[in-house]
Parts: sequence; C-alpha cells; structure tokens
Amino acid sequence: MVAEPTITKKTLLGVCCSVTQPAIRRCLMAAVMFCVISLLVFSYYISNSELHRLNPDPPQPSFQCYSQSSDLLNNFHGSSQLNVHASSARLRLDPKVLVIIESQYSLLGKQISEILEASRTRFKIEIAGKNLPVLTRQDKGKFAVVVFEDYEKYLFMNKWNRELLDKYCLEYGVGVIGFLRPKEKPLVHTEIHNDFDLAISTNLKLYDYHLNPNSSVLRLTRPEETFYGDLPTSDWTVFHSAHSTYKPIAWARAHNLTGKPASENQLMPTLVEDQGQIDGIQRVLFGGGFKFWLHKLLFLDSISFLSHGKLSLPLDRFILIDIDDIFVGQKGVRMKPSDVQALLEAQERLSHSIQGFRFNLGFSGKFFHHGSGEENKGDDMLLNHRRKFWWFGHTWSHTQPHLFDNISVLETEMLLNHKFAKQHGIPVNSGYSVAPHHSGVYPVHEQLYEAWKKVWNVRVTSTEEYPHLHPARFRRGFVHRNIMVLPRQTCGLYTHTIFLNKYPGGPARLKNSIYGGDLFSLFVYNPINVFMTHLSNYGNDRLAPYTFESVVKFVKCWTNLRLFTVPPLKLAEKYFELYPEETDPVWINPCIDKRHKSIWSKTKTCDQLPKFLVIGPQKTGTTALYTFLTMHPAIVSNYPSPETYEEVQFFNGKNYYKGLDWYMNFFPVLKNSSSLFLFEKSATYFDGELVPMRVNSLLPYAKLVTILISPIKRAYSWYQHMRAHKDPIALRYTFYDIVTANETFPKSVRELRNRCLNPGHYAQHLERWLSYFHPRQV
Repeated sequence: MVAEPTITKKTLLGVCCSVTQPAIRRCLMAAVMFCVISLLVFSYYISNSELHRLNPDPPQPSFQCYSQSSDLLNNFHGSSQLNVHASSARLRLDPKVLVIIESQYSLLGKQISEILEASRTRFKIEIAGKNLPVLTRQDKGKFAVVVFEDYEKYLFMNKWNRELLDKYCLEYGVGVIGFLRPKEKPLVHTEIHNDFDLAISTNLKLYDYHLNPNSSVLRLTRPEETFYGDLPTSDWTVFHSAHSTYKPIAWARAHNLTGKPASENQLMPTLVEDQGQIDGIQRVLFGGGFKFWLHKLLFLDSISFLSHGKLSLPLDRFILIDIDDIFVGQKGVRMKPSDVQALLEAQERLSHSIQGFRFNLGFSGKFFHHGSGEENKGDDMLLNHRRKFWWFGHTWSHTQPHLFDNISVLETEMLLNHKFAKQHGIPVNSGYSVAPHHSGVYPVHEQLYEAWKKVWNVRVTSTEEYPHLHPARFRRGFVHRNIMVLPRQTCGLYTHTIFLNKYPGGPARLKNSIYGGDLFSLFVYNPINVFMTHLSNYGNDRLAPYTFESVVKFVKCWTNLRLFTVPPLKLAEKYFELYPEETDPVWINPCIDKRHKSIWSKTKTCDQLPKFLVIGPQKTGTTALYTFLTMHPAIVSNYPSPETYEEVQFFNGKNYYKGLDWYMNFFPVLKNSSSLFLFEKSATYFDGELVPMRVNSLLPYAKLVTILISPIKRAYSWYQHMRAHKDPIALRYTFYDIVTANETFPKSVRELRNRCLNPGHYAQHLERWLSYFHPRQV
C-alpha cells in the first residue's frame, strides 16, 4: 500500500523524461505565447470594457408631441398665430421688474432672480414689509411689472403702501404677478381676501397640465401641447371663481381634492389672469412655483404680457453647434464610418427644424489617421464629405496657447494646421477659431490673438470662461483686438461623456436637462447659443445627436421659438447688434478664479498688480502725494508712461482696451512681494463712470486713496492749469465765464466748464465708489 504512490511517481517521471528535448522546447514556447496573448486580450477588454459591452446600439430620441403632427418639426417659423403683447398706447414705463421677496434667503425669490438674470431682464429686489422704493422718476414709471414672491404680502400689506402701489399700477398701467405659497394646513374653497371674488384650495397633488389655447398671455409658450402625468410636489394651489375677471391660463386635475365633490375629469385652474374688472389692475396668479419647469416659460410670458411687450423676449434663436477635437482622441473612442454616416443623417434631420443648420468642425491635423483601421476610415469619410460641414482650426497638435510666450511657436502650430487644411481641401475662410481648452481666450494671452490674426485672420472666437465658467447665465461676450468673443455653452457632454449608462449622475440627469431642464432653458433664455461638443460624443453612444435632436423636438413642441443657424461671423455680428454694451471687456483678477489661474501663463503673477491706488481727483495734490509715497522704501510705484508721465490711466480710457498684459507691464516683478507695496496714481480715476466697476473686477481688495479739498479751489486750480498749457478757451474766457456758462455757449466752453466742476461733485462720485468697495478700503 505504501509502495504504490512511489511507483506512480516514477512512472510519470519516466514518461516526462522520455519526451525529446526539441518537443519540450516547442511546448514551452507555445505555452508562453498563449499566456502573453491571453494577457494582452484580457488587459484590452478590461481597460475598454465600456467599449465592448453587450448592447452597442446608441439611444434614440424618444420624445413625441402629444397634440401635433410631425409637420411642426419641419416648420421653421412655428405657429402663425402669435399673441403680440406690444401696446399702441404711449407707455411711460422703464423696462424693469420690481421683485418683492419674503427674505433674502427665500428659495422662490432666488429662483425668480435667476430667471430674470438668465433672460437679461433688468430688475430690482426689495424685501417685503419695508417701505416701497421710489416708483417714479420725472413722470415716468420705474417698473413695468411688480412681482410678489408671496401674493399674501401684497394682499395684506399696510394700507399706505398698498394704496400707493395700487395708485401707481393704475396710473401707469403696471401689472402684478403673484405666487400662492403652500400652507401648513390645507385650505378648501377659501376666500383669499374680502376685496376679491376668488377662492383657493391648497396643498394638492396634481396631474395632467393643460394650457388654455385662448389665453392672451401665452406668447413664448405654445398652447396646444399638454403635459401628461403627475406634476412635481404635492403643495399646489388651484383657484375657484365665478367672476368673469378671472380667466384660466392653465388647468390640471387633482388627486386629493376634498370638500366639494369633483369629478375625476374636472380641470381646475392652476394659473389665472385677473383682467382687472374689479379694481382696474391686471394680474397673473401662479398656483405653484418653478419646480415644474413649464412655469418658467409661463412666468416669462406673464412678464411680457403685463409689461405690454416692453419686456418681451425675441422669438428667434440662433444655434451654432461646434464639434471640437476632430481627429483628436485616443484609439477606441473615435468616429468610424457608421458614426460619420449617422452624423450626416442627424445634420439632415436637424436642418428640417433649424433653418440653415450645419455642424461646425474644429480640427487638429496632427492626429489625422491616429486611430484604428476603422477609425482612420472614419477620418477619411469626414474629409470626403467636408463640403457638407463648416470647419475651423484648433492648433496643429492641440496645444494650449497660454503655455507658450513665444509667438513664433503658436504661429508654427497654426501654419501646420493651415497647411494640413489646404492639402486636404478643408475650407479655411470661416474667420472663426477656438483655442484648445479655451486657453488664452480669457484670461487673454496676447500672443494667441496676434497669431490668430496673422495666420487665420480670425475675427470670431468663443469661450465659456468669460467672465466665469459658472454659473452659465452670467456668461457674456466681449471684443479684444477686433476679435469678437462669443459666450459658449455646454450641453452636458464632454470628451469623457460617451455612454448614456455612464453619464455623470445617471441617464435621468441628461434627460432632465433636455426635457425642461438646463439645456432646454438655454434655448429659452439666450437668443444666441454656441454649444460645445466633442468628436467622441458623435461616436460610441452618439450622445450629441441624441441630445440635440431630443431638445430641438422638445423646444418645437412647447414653444413658438424659431430656430436658425448662421455662419460664425454673421452670428457674432448679430450678437453684438443685440448687446452692443458688451463690446467693452471687463478684466477680472485671474488669481481669484482657480480655473482662470490654471489657463493663465506661468510667467505672470498677481503680485505684479498694485495693492493700492491714488484715484484723484485732479488738482488736489495727488502728484505731491505720489512723490512722497515713492520716497518710502517699502512702497514701489509703476513705471512712468511716455504719454502720461507718472500716471498709467488704465481704467478710465482707451488704454483699458489694450488689455491686462499692457497694464501689468507698468509694474516690476517684486522679489519679496510680501513686504513691498505696489501702487499707481491716476487722478482721472475719481470721476470716471466705469472706473469703480473696472477697478473692483481686477483689484477687489485694493485700498483707495482720494484727496478732497474745497471744490471751488479745485475748479479754479484746473482752470489755471489749462491756462498754463495755453488752452485757447481758458485764455479767452474768465473763470467766472467758464463756471457760469449755460447751454447757449459753444461746446468747447461747456466741456471746460464740466472739467472744472464735475470732479468736484464729491458725494456723487464717492457714492459710486462705495457701491463697489467697503468704506474701510477708502
């Protein structure tokens, strides 16, 4: 029994030893090769498990209009019967909204502010319970609409304020918007006030939201569509009245109405228009807040209606969809021929809903044919259909411009890309470009703008960074070195967003953005949108076509918006026609924003910016103060200017448009910045209209020094200064003549009068500075 295993071992050993040496070698080599191949295959599938999932079919837009035929989506101009809110009456009203909130921390008040900010509607916030602000100015109403976050604050405000507000509304034709807030205990058919024939039921759960197609309030909102299903929250209010002054704008059905019996199919008003038959004041009353996305549209329509069109948003929307990083991307996530075909088909479908639609492709030529065999065929197919798209250049190797202070490097990068475009027949005359990672556009890298002009003749670009990446509703445009910079928006897709089931926050988050959420809101609020997408969003799950086709269908079903696409240059011209005040840039301190600091040249430092300013006014002894300060060993002034001597005069004139680099070049780079104080003196800053805002944007923590002497002495000193400089007006007229000159005097005399007197209006100018800086800083 013991010997048996021993015999077995010897037998096996004998068998192994009987195998020839070459056979063993071949077996070992085969085994090693098998292990290596298995390891490579296993690693590939583990690292690219997302790319080889069982269900490769991309998602398809699933939203359909309930009340419309498909013809709507082929109609560029939407409904032909639109409510026009413009009045033929002579209205003495400013296009501004007065918003009365419960407290500075109230959620609904914050949401109202955000909607008005996003739609660029001017407004003023006041807290309920305080005295009303001044409502008129020189026989003109300062507000076209008054909004109450809590309508009860209007109903039960003190008698004096209520009478004053009602009188204002009647005299100037001003309407009121009110929101009915949830109650601690439900109310059923309860009168809201003795003066109004209107009752409410509160704290209801509602479903199936219907719009009244006969309502005069609806303009932006398309009335034919219906929202089926449960509405968010269970704290809705519905209205009851037999009075003809109340006209429903929208109805819904209730799950939990108690008290008076109601049939299952009964629709109850959730949003009503008070036509003013009782007291002459028009109102719109909301039975719910903005948790239901449709109320944001209806709120904008209510403002438009009650302001008699003074606060109407335009109905035309211009959409440009950029596809960044064409040819850029790691192997395995790029576009294949089937993806390019899907892109062409999506462009064709979108062109039926967006007049003139084309995708705008941004390319970096160095990475052409850097994918798999199928992906390289996708590159070729894009070029074969190049005339069906618009194109714009990145840099040759997708280089971030802010990393290079040598302009020749950037020029070489662009020339290589330009040469690639010529060789492959890509059109290069769009006048548009986008920097990789938005580097160098803002904060401005001057070398990028110079190279753009020289190589590509760029006249338009876009960025998400101005003035900040978030929140998107504050993004604006500007012009620098004759290049128009448009605000760019994201649609929720980035280079790594390639699969719906891996979408950050889950697929529901993207769908919520499309169906009434953030992406839909961008179409509603912004007349002009430049959207950023990436090559990888059009391969893999093809999330970009899915996203835009879905949101365009949703926009068409729920709004009367008309969608267009025009080339970037025309788009920029249209943008600055709408917003001419945005042509002037605002330079913000790059070191305050982490994102801005990360795309700012490493050779630049905020230690090169002054810590305090002597702001004037002129002829008060500022030059003497400047001289005394420079004697101090811990204080360092700016370098002198060949044009304005010791003064930089950056914030108040044409020098501001030369950019931040120009300004910083006036200051030395300090070796020990913690113990030294940089400063500059420009006496013209004190009375500059835009100067406090500009200074606060760039130097929010700076100290400000101003010298105030008798304004009469200051005016006389300026007059003598002009005489000393042989000014012909000062030599011809006496000081008394100048300061007493009326509008019948020549323009040159009135201009000298203003320079003598206006800087001496100390209270007026200090008030402007103190609206941007804390008194301790002055």
